Amino acid sequence: MNTYRIASIPGDGIGVDVQAEARKVLDAAAERHGFGLEWTEFDWSCRRYAETGSMMPADGIDTLRPFDSVLLGAVGFPGVADHVSLWGLLIPVRRAFAQYVNLRPVRLLPGTTSVLAGRSADELEMVIVRENSEGEYSTLGGRHNDGQPGEFALQESVFTRVGVERIIRYAFELARTRQGRVCSATKSNGIIHTMPFWDEIFAEIAAEYPDVESEQMHIDALAARMVQRPDLLDVVVGSNLFGDILSDLAAAITGGLGMAPSGNVNPDGAFPSMFEAVHGSAPDIAGQGIANPVAQILAAAMMLDQLGERAAGDAVRAAVERVLGAGAVLTPDLGGTATTEELGAAIAEGVTAPHGQSELVG
Repeated sequence: MNTYRIASIPGDGIGVDVQAEARKVLDAAAERHGFGLEWTEFDWSCRRYAETGSMMPADGIDTLRPFDSVLLGAVGFPGVADHVSLWGLLIPVRRAFAQYVNLRPVRLLPGTTSVLAGRSADELEMVIVRENSEGEYSTLGGRHNDGQPGEFALQESVFTRVGVERIIRYAFELARTRQGRVCSATKSNGIIHTMPFWDEIFAEIAAEYPDVESEQMHIDALAARMVQRPDLLDVVVGSNLFGDILSDLAAAITGGLGMAPSGNVNPDGAFPSMFEAVHGSAPDIAGQGIANPVAQILAAAMMLDQLGERAAGDAVRAAVERVLGAGAVLTPDLGGTATTEELGAAIAEGVTAPHGQSELVG
């Protein structure tokens, strides 16, 4: 029996709440599908930062290196600046482990509604492939003449041929397993160096995939299409910043951030990948038992896929769909009265019940 070593980092706020439910569901999936999960929990968080001055210990990366995967709750808490929590934990892990693909599947799930009127689930299903290691999220630059009339900030973007080629190629390979369409997010009419460079490489790689439809759109027009004609989109590939923005928009039109998972993926498997919900830590509702755990549970299902346990990942997704579709156990954001724990328990039972039937789904 395979046993996988998983690092659990609940983080802050509702990250702690939803992580508990994701672990519960994963343990159920492991039991049903005949593999083991060995959990090790770390308290790396804004609370730790407040106590020690660091989000994680100095040897945090080396500590995580032997693990098969990482499941992250959410980080962020009042009193700790967002750039501190992000650059103190999430981004160092992404870069140290070459997690250059940020994968964000988005679709309208049963029992949920979209803010877009008249759109069916078939029309609201796409995946955002975001470059995750360079681009606009670089550390090059600085602030100068602090507090003076001539104060200025300089921020440099970094686009390497290796980085751009590998993320675009990943998108085309993924499209071959889906509807066979790739749309590239660009802004080469306004960003004069990096975006034409991105466009040129996209065209080069597109030529290698004649079986895949390809197009490029300026980010503003693409955002409009995502709202007006989401049915035309399949795989969307973008730089670090553009992918970040588009994935949140895509989540918003397919039920909200509470339903959106993501993976920080090292495709080669040389290092552990890390999986998390797209949503933040929502400290204002933490510990109240009303947070929606679905995004974190779906992120955990993505983790199972990456570990090679695709059948178990499919079982988790199927259980989520049955529970949400039945409508008997829903958290307040979905129009129900169930607690975080009750929804997690219903999904876990849906994973283990014979033929996927659960008494908790009506």
